Amino acid sequence: MVISQKHPFHLVDPSPWPFITSSSVMLLVTGFVMFIHGFSNGSLVFFSGFLFVLISIIVWWRDVIREGTFEGQHTSTVQFGFRVGILLFILSEVMFFFAFFWAFFWASLSPVPEIGSVWPPIGIEVFNTFEIPFLNTVILLLSGFSVTWAHHSIVSGNFKEGFFSLVITICLATLFTLLQVFEYTSSTFSISDGIYGSVFFIATGFHGFHVFIGSCFLIVCFVRFCSFHFTKQHHFGFEAAAWYWHFVDVVWLFLFVSVYWWGNSILSNSFYINDFFSFGTIRNCFPN
Repeated sequence: MVISQKHPFHLVDPSPWPFITSSSVMLLVTGFVMFIHGFSNGSLVFFSGFLFVLISIIVWWRDVIREGTFEGQHTSTVQFGFRVGILLFILSEVMFFFAFFWAFFWASLSPVPEIGSVWPPIGIEVFNTFEIPFLNTVILLLSGFSVTWAHHSIVSGNFKEGFFSLVITICLATLFTLLQVFEYTSSTFSISDGIYGSVFFIATGFHGFHVFIGSCFLIVCFVRFCSFHFTKQHHFGFEAAAWYWHFVDVVWLFLFVSVYWWGNSILSNSFYINDFFSFGTIRNCFPN
């Protein structure tokens, strides 16, 4: 007996992947903690967890692609729920990076005497703002334009332009990652060099990790695009990738302006900020 569905929602079939993925993530985290604390076989547990997570992601996404592309389960109502979900996910990522910016401004606006009461701290040789950081900014901005071009190409049904714009976006993303790796390898300071090294490498490193995830997202979309999975009306998978990539672009702009430019400028590398925030200076601003 065939039972007709009287609602526009997709009731997911029972799947083992949520349990397997969560168990794999637990194994990954446990292995990472073992590895950084020097336990024997910690690296083996870590890489085993990473491998299981990767396999779980591949097979789980395969099922989702089948549901939406071949089974037609992703109705307009389901797609609306997906859009709300990815927006909430990006909002959580904004809060994630907000903590890093808070730490940066907390340390740079009022540097403590232990680091010389200046920012950047004494002994830190910072990167030239208008070399690799500026070049990476241009690269990410161009990739933002190209991914928007790809989106409009999909909506208009132009396969040729969509193909080339996606190739350009992926190439720019790869170039950004390679330049950041080169920047890290040529750095004169490390993550263990005080508050500056910690904040710099955690903030830019996590952004680089998000660029890598976004690049993988775009590569999957490119393969699906070449397989004609996207139509003018149904291409949420690419929309999610494009929104995520624009988020990565915006975060980098804030990183470039605050960490690379303002944080390395003469204004933040002086005693004037501490003097301004001192009680005596503020009191003098309001004479009797």
